[in-house]
Amino acid sequence: MPPLDSARFTLWLPQLLCATFLAILFLQSGLDKVVDWQGNLGWLTGHFSKSPLKGVVTPMLGVITLMELAAGALSAAGAVALLVNGSPFLAYLGAVLSALSLLALFFGQRMAKEYAGAAVLVPYFGVAVASVYLLRLT
Repeated sequence: MPPLDSARFTLWLPQLLCATFLAILFLQSGLDKVVDWQGNLGWLTGHFSKSPLKGVVTPMLGVITLMELAAGALSAAGAVALLVNGSPFLAYLGAVLSALSLLALFFGQRMAKEYAGAAVLVPYFGVAVASVYLLRLT
């Protein structure tokens, strides 16, 4: 951790907060899909029943689950790395994968014509994009 009165601290703290936020968001979401696979699959099958994606719900759920778990794990490892040695590399990768995961979720919501659900994702995407910017490799 950089000294509290340093210029580096003013960047490090938002980096740590963003990485931690994304770790919580995506680990919880991904683990929920693993623990309640059948429940999620049943709900999503109905959700996409009238969309062009209705035939690929199971593989989509698998892909988004893996993306979320990877985004959460990278973000968590990145938060630890920021604490231990100040390196933003893993957190940056987690933020990029988080943004990609949110784009995939947003695409699915729009294809299902679930516009309110798509709108809910927009603030999360804003945090992910801000995180990519804050954690950019210099």
